[in-house]
Amino acid sequence: MSVAGSPLRIVLIGPECTGKTWLERELARRYHVPWSEEYARLFVEAHPRPVVFEDVDAIGRGQMGLEDDAATQARLSGARMVIHDTDLVSTVVYSLHYYGGCPAWIEPAARARRGDLYLLHRADVPWASDGYQRAEPERRAELFERFRAMLTTLGVAFAPIAGDWDSRQRAAVEAIEGLVGRQ
Repeated sequence: MSVAGSPLRIVLIGPECTGKTWLERELARRYHVPWSEEYARLFVEAHPRPVVFEDVDAIGRGQMGLEDDAATQARLSGARMVIHDTDLVSTVVYSLHYYGGCPAWIEPAARARRGDLYLLHRADVPWASDGYQRAEPERRAELFERFRAMLTTLGVAFAPIAGDWDSRQRAAVEAIEGLVGRQ
């Protein structure tokens, strides 16, 4: 969670192929704030092969680096918030889902670095194949429940993001405006 004087951390999270990257960029443009990419996507582009458990450590560290860079940009520019296309919570959920375990350091780090608001995407938009990063479209509903359970366990604020693209954007803006209004 953000400390006093730090930008609010808005995190887009949820199953694969649900529009997180698109919405992150739309929100960053709308609010004129820095954003961080999903490191797993960059990792797969750099290593065009299926991800294995041994890669999770590097993916987690890379994700933290991207988040930290965006947060630094936000602080330097005076932005009120930063938008993240996933965070370590996602790394934990996917690692448990695909490999049945997670490197020991990642879950405590995810707890310590949790966002101020999570925009949890439902898997109610069409699946789009994306090479080695996307797998098991039939399990997106299961993944959604894993994400919801993890966010509930962490006790963080989260808002459901569902429906067509306009509905998704409206729901995200309403949730962000609600958070900003409470600050």
